[in-house]
Amino acid sequence: MKRDAFFDNAKFILIFLVVFGHMIQPFTQDSAIMRVSYDFIYLFHMPAFILLSGFFAKGIGNAGYIWNLTKKLVFPYIIFQGVYSAYYYLIGNASWQTPIFQPHWSLWFLLSLFSWHLLLIVFKKMPPLAGIISAVGIGIIVGYINGIGAEYSLSRTFVFFPFFLMGYWITKDQIKNLTHPIVKHVSFAIMSIVVILLVYLPSFSSHWLLGSFAFADLDQPIWGGFIRLGIYLIATILICSLFAWIPRKQYRWTNLGQQTLYVYLLHGLFIQFFREAGWFRVDHILDVFGLAILSLLIVLLLSSKTVFISFQPIIEGRLTQIKLRIMERKNRKDKQVNYQ
Repeated sequence: MKRDAFFDNAKFILIFLVVFGHMIQPFTQDSAIMRVSYDFIYLFHMPAFILLSGFFAKGIGNAGYIWNLTKKLVFPYIIFQGVYSAYYYLIGNASWQTPIFQPHWSLWFLLSLFSWHLLLIVFKKMPPLAGIISAVGIGIIVGYINGIGAEYSLSRTFVFFPFFLMGYWITKDQIKNLTHPIVKHVSFAIMSIVVILLVYLPSFSSHWLLGSFAFADLDQPIWGGFIRLGIYLIATILICSLFAWIPRKQYRWTNLGQQTLYVYLLHGLFIQFFREAGWFRVDHILDVFGLAILSLLIVLLLSSKTVFISFQPIIEGRLTQIKLRIMERKNRKDKQVNYQ
């Protein structure tokens, strides 16, 4: 699929929100600003990322597709599960002994993404609306089953699958129609209303937004399904509102949106170190901006060519960038020799 600046811009903005959300999480209990920011981001940022992942899953069913997915998602998962276990041990994080198929922190996304592609083999044969309604129903039902949780990322797989399926069925024109000026004005009003409600309504457990807890664990064993349905609706509206403001133009940072997997897998090394070190505090609005700037710097660093070249063998299992650099150097030397 030909690259489109709109989607790379969207992925760059979303990966920044991922890093920023993880950066501010430890401060949500003591800071109202952080709590509102965290809840607002978590209402839509991963659903939006998952929807875009579904949009780019159009090629499912091609020869070797499952094997390619295994190399792209399962192998990096196993590698980074080991990397984070070792890293946690070094920095004194007690969760280093986590079993291999109970994902460390953000690695759940790799297992779930692999599973969403497998589920898509079945769901793409259904009419779009029927499939999405079925996926929403399953996402609600699993909340009533206490045995489905973090292991193998099962809960999040089923809870977030409706967004992946919506992304699969949505078209580029439908997404880009959201950037119409009228939609932008309405979306700004909607986002403003959501923020105001988060400020003034009674606080709620952010665990509702993670998709990894049963309703009984959230003290809503009966009404949890209706709450999750409401979260689905709000998240969908906020995704549309976000896409309305994604720029279509190519910028200097646009191409960095191509390296979101690298940022996603590696940013935890920074975040977990900061959490264990306890370096930061939030006492002022300027502290929020400081953490936002630090989050942006992490994204820029992990999106850089140096990181891409260095970690491509581990993350993608390929040496194409290293070989390309070797060829470029060889060509430069040959030109120098010919010139002399």
